[in-house]
Amino acid sequence: MPYETSVPFRAGSDGYASFRIPACVRAPDGSLLAFAEGRVDSASDAGHIDIVTRRSDDGGRSWGELHVAASHASGTAGNPSPIVIPAGEGEGEDATDGSIVLVYVTNAADATESRIRRGEVSYKESRRVWVKESKDSGATWPEGREITSSTKLHEWRWYATTPGHALRLERAPYEGRLVVPANHSLPPEGDDDGTEARYNGGHDVISDDGGRTWHIGYIDDNPDGWVNVNETTAAELPDGRIYFNTRTEAIAPEHRADAHSEDGGEGLLAPFAPQPQLTAPVVEASVLQLNDPDVLVFSAPGDPAERRGMTLRASTDGGANWRTVHTVDDRPAAYSDLVRIDDHTLGLLYETGDESPYATVTFRRIPVSELAEAAPDPEAEQSSVRTQT
Repeated sequence: MPYETSVPFRAGSDGYASFRIPACVRAPDGSLLAFAEGRVDSASDAGHIDIVTRRSDDGGRSWGELHVAASHASGTAGNPSPIVIPAGEGEGEDATDGSIVLVYVTNAADATESRIRRGEVSYKESRRVWVKESKDSGATWPEGREITSSTKLHEWRWYATTPGHALRLERAPYEGRLVVPANHSLPPEGDDDGTEARYNGGHDVISDDGGRTWHIGYIDDNPDGWVNVNETTAAELPDGRIYFNTRTEAIAPEHRADAHSEDGGEGLLAPFAPQPQLTAPVVEASVLQLNDPDVLVFSAPGDPAERRGMTLRASTDGGANWRTVHTVDDRPAAYSDLVRIDDHTLGLLYETGDESPYATVTFRRIPVSELAEAAPDPEAEQSSVRTQT
């Protein structure tokens, strides 16, 4: 069947050499807001990078003008992690018309990841954490407010928020809590220089007052371990647990690992463990819980080694078992984010192109019925063996 697609960001347009790191949310006014890093001079992960947005009022079929949501002078503002706070939050005079909280990071233009991980960048010019809030569904963005001191331990070197949409929990006893998955790197030991994958670690940051104050929740560090947490995505399950899924490139042969929290992200039930059913290269991914139908959806390239073949997988048992439900095509593809457009439609914002996955950030509309029809039956999947070490 034909699928509706559009291209909100195309490399070499609007004064940017490249667009990467997509995130997408449905704003309180019903519009879709697509975020990306607008990289001014090249496709490099460092340099002059802004967080840019485009708005769609027709469910992702077309997009308005590009706007800058966050910048850091000629340095880097990146890893957009937007969270939607719905209209009516609060009581009386404190009730809101809805807003979007954006958590992101900054660093100096010449502060590359490898230099930060080796400890060659001062703390001030290294990765800093910021938050800002738009009260008009992303039409305008005020100045950001730094929250580094409450969200980053001083010994951590590299630091990144999810990227992609983050969470506002909807179920008691943590209803209203904001949860942003994040990752960091540790100082090296012995003759290592800190760039080794084993120094990757994960955590989340939490706010119980709409983004005014923040604290660190779980921390998953294991420099000699089987899994080393990197870019992480999360979803709130129907039973109130949080499902975390992460990129990993450590000892385990799998490139995906997952974990659960039952206390609103303050801790994990068990450390991250490999998830062998989610075949993917080393890459960021996205998860989104659909509540009608009850399906947890995962998006990432489906090739085990190359960034190509964007694929959606679905689970009806909280991420224990997965089945492929939608394959976009076999073209190069990389980072992605998922958004619920309406009762009948899921949106996928993802990096793709004919020759390179970084040629465009493309949006695709996918019928929710397609995901529900192909979702797995947990009782039929009991023979599946999960690797844990």
